[in-house]
Amino acid sequence: MNLILVFLFCLAVRTASVFVVKTFYVPDEYWQSLEVAHKITFGYGYLTWEWVQGLRSYLYPVLIAGIYKVLALLSLDTVKWLVVLPRLLQATLSAYSDYRFYIWTGKKKWGLFLIAVSWFWFYTGSRTLSNTLETSLTTIALSYFPWHGEGIAYLWPAALCCFLRPTAGIIWLPLVIYHLHKSKLRWTELVFKKFIIIGLLVATLSVGIDSYMHGRLLITPYEFLKYNVIQNIGSFYGSHPWHWYFTVGLPTVLGITFLPFLFGVIETIRNSNAYPTRKYLLLTVLLSLIVLSTVEHKEFRFVCILLPLCLYVASDTLTRWSYKASRLSLWAVAILIIVGNAVPAWYLSTIHQRGRIDVMSKLDNIASEYKIEQNRPTSILFLMPCHSTPYYSHIHQNVTMRFLTCEPNLKRTSNYKDEAELFFESPVHWLRSHIPSYPRSAKPSHVVLYEPLAETINEFLVDYKLLERVPNAEYINSRTGKHILIYQRLRDGEENKFNRNEFRNEDEVIVKYPNLAELKNIEGVYDEVETERNLFN
Repeated sequence: MNLILVFLFCLAVRTASVFVVKTFYVPDEYWQSLEVAHKITFGYGYLTWEWVQGLRSYLYPVLIAGIYKVLALLSLDTVKWLVVLPRLLQATLSAYSDYRFYIWTGKKKWGLFLIAVSWFWFYTGSRTLSNTLETSLTTIALSYFPWHGEGIAYLWPAALCCFLRPTAGIIWLPLVIYHLHKSKLRWTELVFKKFIIIGLLVATLSVGIDSYMHGRLLITPYEFLKYNVIQNIGSFYGSHPWHWYFTVGLPTVLGITFLPFLFGVIETIRNSNAYPTRKYLLLTVLLSLIVLSTVEHKEFRFVCILLPLCLYVASDTLTRWSYKASRLSLWAVAILIIVGNAVPAWYLSTIHQRGRIDVMSKLDNIASEYKIEQNRPTSILFLMPCHSTPYYSHIHQNVTMRFLTCEPNLKRTSNYKDEAELFFESPVHWLRSHIPSYPRSAKPSHVVLYEPLAETINEFLVDYKLLERVPNAEYINSRTGKHILIYQRLRDGEENKFNRNEFRNEDEVIVKYPNLAELKNIEGVYDEVETERNLFN
């Protein structure tokens, strides 16, 4: 198969994902990359606590900031380009890693097929996540690894990967040991003349960039491990049972491809000497899952780096099986794999949690129009779980914005609760304590929240009208909803109809105004509610 055509095919698939994937996955896609790059380039934005404490490497954000700087110089720094170009960059890198995966698998069609149709890789392969970059670099490094013969080219992307995300060392430590064991060169020559030199060069680059950006000498891998492993800060954001990666995490990421992978595991265990590469890959996967399982906080994206290793085993298994399989069986299995990957890829890429992205596009337009029409600055309050949406990278206007923070208990305060937790325990009390109620103009010009919360804080929303109801997701929990609502503050002198068009009967008005006496002190509200009641009587 022509290698140029293979790369173009991979590039087409990853580029398509840029424009097909329109949903929200995890906050880090924006808050650990685009938002940081926006702050670097344009001077305003928000840096999360990880950047203040020095846990994160600036390698990826600086790369994106370079794109932003070029766009700014060309006066092309619109929201569209600020969002799309970094994703196109990542998609191109992911496409090259797909191409290298095809080379690594011996240019087998099953290898290209599985990497191209993988639902999770389609869903994440063009996202600006450090995990996506980590997976791409790992795949490239694995393709240069000296499975047969000698070679050290893999050390460059592997070392970069470890400085980007120190957890990558879990994979590369056993593979480096394997390289030292099988190499015909003396281990001292490899370690002192190759490994250490390349490691020091990459470390110098990484530490230099991070120290310059943070303004002090800083080794981010050490800070990362200190907070996430030694202090176990990650558990603040949720914990899972020790077996989660084995029973849920990896099977979900592989999807239907988990079946050929499982067959490959069984074959390799039965006759490990016949599959030396698969044996060491599976040992690496096992060790990685064991180490990752010791950390309480677990996520699907943390095992994304294992995807190329598992897909290699699955593709090798299918390739060997296909030698004896009938044409009908080949087509049946291929179609089954395509459908099994297409369904979750389509749903999660186009429907689930799409509102978190769409709402930012609407806020961008609203902020521009509000400034022109009202001749007042826009201020937006997000009453949602922290980091529920992107931020300045998707508005690109220096407007005042506030969200509910969720910083971990860095000071080890007893009975600590973050701001978001305090808000959802008592929304009305929090609003009375933190948001001025008089005059009306002191309130935020716009409020963004999930639909169920509107019933709880109707007293606060009396001075607002509903502008947009954005579809978000079918699956909801106690703090999210099927829709995201955008409210705009009423203008001075504007009659308070409290979104009259929303209500078509008296019961709905009563639900919205459960206690008229509590509203007497709010200017114009009591009379307005009485008018509403008279309309229905």
